[in-house]
Amino acid sequence: MSDVRTLHYFVGNEWHEPIEGHYIDSENPANGQVWARIPDCRQADVDRAVAAAKSAFYDGPWARMQPAERGRYLRRIGDVISKHADRLGEVETRDNGKLPSMITPGLREGAWLVDSWHYYAGLCDKFEGRLIPAEAPDIHNYVKWEPYGVVAQVLPWNSPLGTLFVKLAPCLAAGNTVVMKPSEQSSCSTLELMEVLLEAELPPGVLNVVTGYGPTTAAPMIEHADVRMVSFTGGTGGGRAAAIAAARGVKPVVMELGGKSPQIVLPDADLDLAVNGVAAGIFPPGGQSCISGSRILVHRDIIDAFTDRLVKVAKKARVGDPLDPQTQIGPIANRPHYESVLGKIEAAEAAGHKMLLDGRKECRDEGYYIGPTIFADVPNTADLAQNEVFGPVASTEAWDDEDDVIRIANNTAYGLAAGIWTRDVAKAMRMADRIEAGTVYINNYFNAATQSPVGGYKQSGFGRENGWEGMRCFLQTKSVWLSTNPHQSDPFE
Repeated sequence: MSDVRTLHYFVGNEWHEPIEGHYIDSENPANGQVWARIPDCRQADVDRAVAAAKSAFYDGPWARMQPAERGRYLRRIGDVISKHADRLGEVETRDNGKLPSMITPGLREGAWLVDSWHYYAGLCDKFEGRLIPAEAPDIHNYVKWEPYGVVAQVLPWNSPLGTLFVKLAPCLAAGNTVVMKPSEQSSCSTLELMEVLLEAELPPGVLNVVTGYGPTTAAPMIEHADVRMVSFTGGTGGGRAAAIAAARGVKPVVMELGGKSPQIVLPDADLDLAVNGVAAGIFPPGGQSCISGSRILVHRDIIDAFTDRLVKVAKKARVGDPLDPQTQIGPIANRPHYESVLGKIEAAEAAGHKMLLDGRKECRDEGYYIGPTIFADVPNTADLAQNEVFGPVASTEAWDDEDDVIRIANNTAYGLAAGIWTRDVAKAMRMADRIEAGTVYINNYFNAATQSPVGGYKQSGFGRENGWEGMRCFLQTKSVWLSTNPHQSDPFE
């Protein structure tokens, strides 16, 4: 245990040991070995973090700073992240098993995740007020945008830095201060980021990180009287609990939650393009993405040919240690989720679904490995088609006409993303209008940009991240009435 790192939590630009002295082991999913310990923060630690954020907002310079000056801080943050891309990527790989090729390039200069800091730096001073025409000639009514104050942000384990950036950049650009809680399964890269961002010299208390479990860390953070808004990314169950906690304090919430996204393949689709795109839309991150297109809906005329090709492509995937340059799919991010995915594969087998490819052949004594797994002819009413596996598990179903596939695609509690594969662009656009999802891809999948809003319909969440909408969520509107010729007659005369 001598080489196990013991980390502290981050408040007011300083590191703190947990007040009650408890820690949580963090495992490297590539080998199942404990490599770090993170603080198990409780109410007193949360109180310390919120107090620092509140002081930075009300007593410090951040909220009163001119927007253009905040923009300069955001540009500095982006530059510092780029400078330390390899360091941050290495920590995240060790902590949650994600391939370096999926992390580090996104942290370098010119990548959209880092460019988001420069995008919102430029947007800081673009939220302009407006003058509302009033009926009285000597009355001016103007509208302005203001930050909420202290914002609580809850992060998932599958892509800690990526999800953090799309929340944090617009939140800071709006003038808020932040208390973050990363997942107890993958907190190390967020804490490493705070060490790196000391170089950006933000005022103390603007950024704060507490680590720990949902009930004992996230809940008291969300319910804290001085927290004014909540931003959450994670599973729908966790999001529901966060929304209930926020509702007790009547706090606005932005949520990006789970998904069970359909990939629709039309009979005229380029089969090679569609097969490669569908495979890329689920398997490389091990299915551990909220927008994974795991429900594959293929026209009956081509489903046999499509499925045969998909199995051949998926069989070629090299599953293994994420630090091995030859690896194409790394491990499941943590033991509890590894066991959950295995359980859902076993349940699908027990339900009688036809398995075409069994990823359990990749299981080994050390680490949490599961390869691409494909089930065929799974009806949309089945548990496998309705509920998120969040692993490299796909199911196929045949359809006959456009109305049929739209009904199947929309027949789920979720509405995060969808894919359409066809040569008929006009038909694809018509179908996209009918699909209940926050993002629809046509002849591509998994694309993203800072300027493009992301979010879900139905139980996939509400509010948006990225783009103008992503910053609007972190601002509240104030209407001011100004009399230029003050006069008030006696109302009772």
